[in-house]
Amino acid sequence: MAENITMIFDRVTDAILRHLQHDGRMTNADLAERVGLSPSACLRRVKMLEADGVIRGYRAMIDERSAHSMSTVIVHITLERQTEECMRRFESRVRECPDVRECYLMAGDSDYLLRVEARDIADYERVHKEELSRLPGVVRIQSNFAIRTIVQR
Repeated sequence: MAENITMIFDRVTDAILRHLQHDGRMTNADLAERVGLSPSACLRRVKMLEADGVIRGYRAMIDERSAHSMSTVIVHITLERQTEECMRRFESRVRECPDVRECYLMAGDSDYLLRVEARDIADYERVHKEELSRLPGVVRIQSNFAIRTIVQR
């Protein structure tokens, strides 16, 4: 019978997460050395973090600009109403937009913040016209073009 053990969060667990966020391909031996654990104890913690869903996966972070000469556009969306139904319809449709890389429900001036990748201004105009302006309940779209990335984790 398998035990359901909940991970204990302490400075070592926090250090494991920080190091893996920085380099998810780090070997267990290197990770163990950096956090001050034996390799077997470190591996046990990582496996528990994975089993508990704290670590949901590992991925390659692609520099879109290098790979495809893409521009990042930060888009603030304001809805006509903030009712549960209006937000549900918007969220359902925005998930279907292939050019929207990230979408966040916000507190503050706008209701949602989107990260959109576009090849150039003409491509963003297409995204704006064919995708963003057709999203249900949208009354305001404010677009900001990123000049360059400073930090990406």
